[in-house]
Amino acid sequence: MGIPVFILAGLLVHFVFLVSIFDIYFSSPLVHGMTPQQTPLPPPARRLVLFVADGLRADSLYELDGNNTSHAPYLRGILENNGSWGISHTRVPTESRPGHVALIAGFYEDVSAVAKGWKENPVEFDSVFNESKYTWSWGSPDILPMFAKGATGDHVYTFCYTAESEDFGAQDASKLDTWVFDHVKSFFNSSRSNQTLFSALNEEKVVLFMHLLGIDTNGHAHRPNSREYKENIRKVDEGVKEIASMLESFYGNDGKTAFILTSDHGMTDWGSHGAGHPSETLTPLIVWGAGVNYPQKVTSQFFEDNFLKEWKLENLKRLDVNQADIAPLMASLIGVPFPLNSVGTLPLEYLNNSAHFKAESMFTNAVQVLEQFKVKMNQKKATTLSFLFTPFKPLSDSEQINFLRKTRLYIQQQKYDEAVSLCKTLINLALEGLSYYHTYDRLFLGLSIAMGFMGWTTYVILVIVKTHTNLTKTVQSSDKESAALLYGFAFVGMMITFFLLIQTSPWTYYIYCLLPVPVWYAVMRELHVIQNLTANLWSLPISQSLGFILISILGIEILVFSFFYRATLTVGLLVFAGWPVITQLWVQAKTTTLIWTVLCALLALFPLMPVVGREPNIPLVIAAGLLTLLISGFSLASSCKSENKYRNNEDMKVHFYQMLSIALSTYVVSNTHNSLKNKQGLPVFNQIISWTTLVSSSVLPLLSPTFLFQRLFSILLSLMATYLLLSTGYEALFPLVLSGLMFVWIHMEQEALQHYGLSLKPKVVIPFVLVSCAFEAVQVTTQLSSKSLFLIVLVISDIMALHFFFLVKDYGSWLEIGTSISHYVLVMSLTIFMMLMNGLAQLLTTKRLDLSRRTKHHAT
Repeated sequence: MGIPVFILAGLLVHFVFLVSIFDIYFSSPLVHGMTPQQTPLPPPARRLVLFVADGLRADSLYELDGNNTSHAPYLRGILENNGSWGISHTRVPTESRPGHVALIAGFYEDVSAVAKGWKENPVEFDSVFNESKYTWSWGSPDILPMFAKGATGDHVYTFCYTAESEDFGAQDASKLDTWVFDHVKSFFNSSRSNQTLFSALNEEKVVLFMHLLGIDTNGHAHRPNSREYKENIRKVDEGVKEIASMLESFYGNDGKTAFILTSDHGMTDWGSHGAGHPSETLTPLIVWGAGVNYPQKVTSQFFEDNFLKEWKLENLKRLDVNQADIAPLMASLIGVPFPLNSVGTLPLEYLNNSAHFKAESMFTNAVQVLEQFKVKMNQKKATTLSFLFTPFKPLSDSEQINFLRKTRLYIQQQKYDEAVSLCKTLINLALEGLSYYHTYDRLFLGLSIAMGFMGWTTYVILVIVKTHTNLTKTVQSSDKESAALLYGFAFVGMMITFFLLIQTSPWTYYIYCLLPVPVWYAVMRELHVIQNLTANLWSLPISQSLGFILISILGIEILVFSFFYRATLTVGLLVFAGWPVITQLWVQAKTTTLIWTVLCALLALFPLMPVVGREPNIPLVIAAGLLTLLISGFSLASSCKSENKYRNNEDMKVHFYQMLSIALSTYVVSNTHNSLKNKQGLPVFNQIISWTTLVSSSVLPLLSPTFLFQRLFSILLSLMATYLLLSTGYEALFPLVLSGLMFVWIHMEQEALQHYGLSLKPKVVIPFVLVSCAFEAVQVTTQLSSKSLFLIVLVISDIMALHFFFLVKDYGSWLEIGTSISHYVLVMSLTIFMMLMNGLAQLLTTKRLDLSRRTKHHAT
């Protein structure tokens, strides 16, 4: 297989490996075709008012300040005197769209949305709004339209402010909430002169939804412990009070309005959300009005946290729910069908109604979840051969009938507690069954991908052995053997295709299952290489062979381990610090060795630094910029003293311009931070400098001399100017330490060559580019085969990728899901990335633009 064919085949194989996880692990769990389920008894409320305070943490609402007063006195009074309260436990990703879908549609994040960055649900879904008679909603254009988009008919109305209003730093974000409250009041006032609207508002099964984005916006801009965040909570509390009073007056205090206040997600102390920290997943829930229980006094209650004592709510019963449980609660209060894809369980303790109503509502909830299970089971049964189909035994057809019959009998006998208990059991089993059928093909597809991985890795190892060692002898296979091998694998491919065809499998299954066939065919064509390699290995001492294998496995496992525990990189760098001692280089080059050890030790500190949750440290960024300027000044002075280093003034101009870029980047970082801190926005001048720096950094290195260290230093200066603009703390120092280590690495490789008597032949995403350039310089300096090094890296990365393939998660926190995806994608992308970086490194280190069309000079 020629090099171009090998590269193309490798890219194709790795692309299939890469996209396979999104089909295997992140396909949509939603099903369609269920029958709507509605409680047969009349509901307690005619209308529901839903307030969602975006980004509101539970502790921020419930805690008292130093004077024992609440940030939200009206809502505090509601939970103490009029309604029920608790914590709504969200799931991750703790983002706005997934949170609102869980609240209003009753199901958690459709993991297939990972490919769309959680910005849009890829599959249409049912919601409480869709099941209502009318829904009017006010708030953000990012949230409201998605519930109107999926609604059938024309009964979900949205009123949004402009997207430009969502500014995170330049204005008072609480005005976003004031806009909502003002428009709701204006809307109801206008209805008095609009008979059609007035009549619609007085219908039953009406929902009013107010999305309040101000708290979230202020939290991002100023952090949750800021005055702005807490003041925004007060404004929301006042707005809720005004809206509730206005609605009671509008409807003549008919006692048929239910109110719910909650949040889509919380926020960390440093103003972020998306992961699974308690500050992000614990959100408030306060429910009051028609059909809702009054506060329940208790003498004691146990929770693992200490919030009750901190919030001084020990004597009021806390009713915690999962976020998806709020959708069936809303449906039950106003008597609409439960959302078809809801996986929530109705929180009965919030309801102030008869035991019969609660049992009937719970039975409706159970049947609604069971309907999803039945559709999912039938879908899987239809695409699986009958003799291969393995049903979910706890919920066989007979068991389903038995559950439903017994529950209905308990309700008829007025054994409501027993009916409710049976319904909860049925819901849990149906949810387990949904998960079982959703992951039904995962093992089968996973093994197919694993076979492809192992085949490809084996083939690459054979290529390395065949082309870069003397262990094998060329042996030509006979035409008959080649034909028999080809026909054998073709037959296997036909059998797999036929098997998938009769099961009406998706077209992607054909790719995943057939991919191993040509890969293993290529391996078996090199059977003589395998035989010769095996013979050579057997001729070696067993201890030597086993030792090499064990060391290789241990090295790869350490690399895998470092993805989960960054401190492993620190240990590895400290080991590298002692490398010169093992090679005896410290005797020949003590100064270089000492610098190497110091830089390795400094670099070892970075994996121990916090990744998230840290405050910006702009002085460190400024220090990094000044240090870069100092080093470049010394370099310039040194170069000027040396003979023939700078051939003309143009080289001097390039160096000066790069120093100017560093100085301007340092200024921009400091000035931008102060401007945003003072709520003055981002200055236009800073934007111009930033974009100019970004563009120029890719061109300037090509204008510098092609001498080894001068070109590498020019690359560092250009990339450092851009990197400073992206830094907020200690990471600004990372490229300096890393590049210093790279320079010493190149120098030590030269020292090693001289030490061992070899001749020297001169030639010549930001941290990765620096490493790639240094790697290219080492290859040129030591005359190593770049192809063999690349193939070795390819083998290592594929073995690591196979590890990460089976460690991908589609459950848990968004941080865990995202981390597992990023590990796999990062390693799988390494092949393409290394190829691109290798080409870029050759360009940056060997090519030069000659703008004056003068005679070119080559480094000698």
